[in-house]
Amino acid sequence: MAYATIPEVDAVCPTFDAVKPQVVETGGQNQRKCPDLRKSGRLGRPRRRVVCRLQGVSRRILSGVAACTDINDPPEIFRRAANELRSAELRPEVVREEIPAPQRVAPYSTAVSADVIVDERELATGRLVLLHDPAGHEAWQGTFRFVTYVRAEIDADMASDPLLGAVGWSWLIEALEAEKALMKAPSGTVTRVVSESFGGMSDEPARAEIEIRASWTPADQAFRAHVQAWGQLLCTAAGLPPLPAGVTAIPNRRVTRP
Repeated sequence: MAYATIPEVDAVCPTFDAVKPQVVETGGQNQRKCPDLRKSGRLGRPRRRVVCRLQGVSRRILSGVAACTDINDPPEIFRRAANELRSAELRPEVVREEIPAPQRVAPYSTAVSADVIVDERELATGRLVLLHDPAGHEAWQGTFRFVTYVRAEIDADMASDPLLGAVGWSWLIEALEAEKALMKAPSGTVTRVVSESFGGMSDEPARAEIEIRASWTPADQAFRAHVQAWGQLLCTAAGLPPLPAGVTAIPNRRVTRP
């Protein structure tokens, strides 16, 4: 069976080589192999990492971003898209900021990161990158491509649910549908990460996280709707209930982290 790759992810990320779900134990000196997990500060703790591949597509991780692409005169359509990426209305719990976008992936790119914060506690975090190639891209099936990474803590019991990968993927699809954000050529992975403590840390409970990495091509120019769908994905991963029908989210001011 052939497995497609999406160049915008391949260019900046290490490869997931296995097709089937894989388990990788890391800890101690091997901790550097899991850069996203090091941010938690739980160094030396063994990690159990299970990757759930979706739709028969082998993906790579968007684990960070490089310096912003420096283009002096971007097309008007990209300027509008970048503005909507930064200004789309998100729920008040979502704190967003502009970050550097990846280089050499596309002629034009822009990116934001966001955290879901409730009572000064971070429940989920994510990044959203928008790429633009005016000449079009065969793998994208268009001239724009969204690439995202979302991570949130989940109940440890959920990590053993065999349906967790499909459920996590459905959060993205349902969010796009709810915002009427038309898209095509979606692909991605859902990863569950289980952390167990030993020795002097054995009294700490097991922890689990879900990580969603995905990319898709907008089939319209309603970029704001796609960004708002991404905001919904973040809130769903964080476990927030949906807003009641007819209630409009009021943008939140930036939270100062301790």
